[in-house]
Amino acid sequence: MSTSKEVTASRRTFLGQASIVGAAAMLGLSRSARAELPPETKKIRLVHAPAICLAPQYIAEEFLRLEGFEEVEYARDWKGYPARAIEEGRADFTQDAAPSLLPAVDSGAPVVALSGVHAGCYELFATNRIQSVRELKGKTVAVSTMGSPEQMLLMSMLAYVGVDPNKEVRWITGPTGIESTTLFLEGKADAVMAFAPQPHDLRAKKVGHVIVNTAVDQPWSQYFCCMFVGQRDFVARYPVATKRALRAFLKAADVCARDPKGAARLLVDRGFEPRYEVALEVLNELPYRRWREANPEDTLRFYALRLHEVGMIKSEPNKLIAQGTNWRFLNELKRELKA
Repeated sequence: MSTSKEVTASRRTFLGQASIVGAAAMLGLSRSARAELPPETKKIRLVHAPAICLAPQYIAEEFLRLEGFEEVEYARDWKGYPARAIEEGRADFTQDAAPSLLPAVDSGAPVVALSGVHAGCYELFATNRIQSVRELKGKTVAVSTMGSPEQMLLMSMLAYVGVDPNKEVRWITGPTGIESTTLFLEGKADAVMAFAPQPHDLRAKKVGHVIVNTAVDQPWSQYFCCMFVGQRDFVARYPVATKRALRAFLKAADVCARDPKGAARLLVDRGFEPRYEVALEVLNELPYRRWREANPEDTLRFYALRLHEVGMIKSEPNKLIAQGTNWRFLNELKRELKA
């Protein structure tokens, strides 16, 4: 016999799925989408990462099936930033932070940015005696791994205020790459760049304070954090599948903005985040409709200039943008999905 908890969980799962499926049915396929050829491949591989801000690529599963993809897989157990799964040949698409995408393109990785998604994933926590990014000069900062998205973002911030992140900051990591906030909590680091849902946990423990919130503090709030990224060969070989996949992702981003409660419920019931209230907090705070308004190329140019200043990338911004972006599908979908 089912327990009351099992019944409640089953009902919650049904409601979450019904909410997203209902949104998928309501949004459906546009006239232009129905006129397109079917995707050249029926299988698509995404990334499962421990970050709620990637919600659109989890919510997108229902939309991807509407677009003709019969197999939707999520790569797990990879190390580093999400696009690393693409580099390893284990995924076709993912969301990843713009600052970490640039070094990947610079090194020749087979990744290409297709769209921006939203801003605001990261909050910079510091001890109470530190009040600004400039005051991190000479201090110790914890990151998940060297070269991680949060390190690239913070390096950009440091360069922006005149601090050399290579020489004037000490970087530390945990033994398995996931203990950056633990290092901060234990007093081994003066600051940590936390990404959702880590800020919620740090606030709950009342340790340190936020000196930069990328959702509200300029200039960081003006630029995309997460971008949709594809595997270069997949995008070149399967243009119809790429456009259909991107349309599914962008519709999923709209659902996160329009129905954060339903999206949060689905994230919990599918095992992407165990705590509903935390998932809902993140979805309510992040501007998931930003993809409709901002220019993703501006974001990449801004971060490319910062990272080039401190020697983290060798190529000039224009070269990186030329070889690491493809806005054709986004421009078409902006016109199609403007309503």
